[in-house]
Amino acid sequence: MASCHSSSSNSGCGSSSPGVSLTPLQADKVAQHPCYSRFAHHRYARMHLAVAPACNLQCHYCNRKYDCSNESRPGVVSEVLSPAEAIAKARHVAAALPQLSVIGIAGPGDPLANIARTFKTLEGLRLALPDMKLCLSTNGLALPDVVDRLVDIGVDHVTVTVNALDVDIATQIYPWLWFDGERLEGREAAALLLERQQEGIRRLTARGVLVKINSVLIPGINDRHLPAVSEKVREWGAFLHNVMPLISQPEHGTVYGLRGQPEPTAGEVDEVRRLCGGSMQQMAHCQQCRADAIGMLGEDRSQSFPMSAIPRNAGSYLPVMRRRAQIQAGIASQGESESPDACLVAVATSHGAAIDEHFGHARRFQIYSVSAAGVIPIGERFTPPFCTGKTDCDDEALQPELRLDAVVDLLADVAAVFCARIGMGPWQRLEQAGIEPCVGGAWQPVAATLGQWWRQRGKETDAVATGQGPAIKGVA
Repeated sequence: MASCHSSSSNSGCGSSSPGVSLTPLQADKVAQHPCYSRFAHHRYARMHLAVAPACNLQCHYCNRKYDCSNESRPGVVSEVLSPAEAIAKARHVAAALPQLSVIGIAGPGDPLANIARTFKTLEGLRLALPDMKLCLSTNGLALPDVVDRLVDIGVDHVTVTVNALDVDIATQIYPWLWFDGERLEGREAAALLLERQQEGIRRLTARGVLVKINSVLIPGINDRHLPAVSEKVREWGAFLHNVMPLISQPEHGTVYGLRGQPEPTAGEVDEVRRLCGGSMQQMAHCQQCRADAIGMLGEDRSQSFPMSAIPRNAGSYLPVMRRRAQIQAGIASQGESESPDACLVAVATSHGAAIDEHFGHARRFQIYSVSAAGVIPIGERFTPPFCTGKTDCDDEALQPELRLDAVVDLLADVAAVFCARIGMGPWQRLEQAGIEPCVGGAWQPVAATLGQWWRQRGKETDAVATGQGPAIKGVA
């Protein structure tokens, strides 16, 4: 029986329910994602950017509403944003809410039915907020075509809504869809959707993207079918299943609401989750958030951040990022990171288990808080690789020095950078910035190497303070 594992004790994945085995890096990402971890939603906030008004699939339970502030359910927003507005708003909220750990695009339509707007937003967010996790929610119809683009941008979390595997059941939920310029209906539409969902989920999970499945529980239609959905999506590589109760009040104007389709009782939802839990990990803390939700789950603050209050000209994000890192380190370490001997370090690692990446080839650095509380992951920072050489970062392989300076600026608040290899030029540049380059732990476990470095650092600091000797750089 496979299950989640993590260097963080509060990942929310380690239960008796079966699940997909995660790498240490994936499990750490879950531990900091409020929508994926039952523990994280008490500590971290999320933000949904409403940049995707169109949809390519009609669902009987959905009715998108814009300029609406008095309803709290998926598909509802107060204002639809342009990509530029979304990026400006995200920077403002990140500065105001240091607990913000993830930004997602969830509607009010389907993000992948608005590909140009969605990817312009994601690309802008990746450049403007290099420490932020990016997330996407979709019905999966267009998913197979964009998997590589999502991975390249650094989207590590994708939620796919899968309500049925059976074509006949699906036709009772989806009356039509729009694909390649053609409107399809009935069984043809349902069959295509299910095929595309499976292909997209399999491709995402093969690339290491964490996939959560949302399913709307519709009494009398798919309630008995959802355990089979849970079993199958686990085979496709999804790691978490979120069974959500149908919302069908008549005043919302959905087809189900107008037809009088009953909502499930709390007992019915619990029973379906119990049955699905025999196949894979279940999520039970979902709040069925608006497509413009901001803040902790259950404490939506979206109305506090209207576009009219967002400043047009924002300063450098780097000071904001560094302050956020310190606050999030305090959250993750329960205050231990505030001790005088605590520090942040950056690690070039592919899966979080070992220090195995070249400094110049790393697309992202994992940031850890190292203190008496231990080695605690607090997030990551994305950067384009500045080295084009396959093995060494010599003078010919380096791109302009400006890019190296940007990488060093991105890591200016860390005490050390751990990597498998590093060229002499970057080594010297890091040292000039007061950052210690460490390659002595190459190919060694991350946690053990960082812990050893921190203990040695404490001994060296004590020795210098007592006049017994100079500090020694590197990992013993």
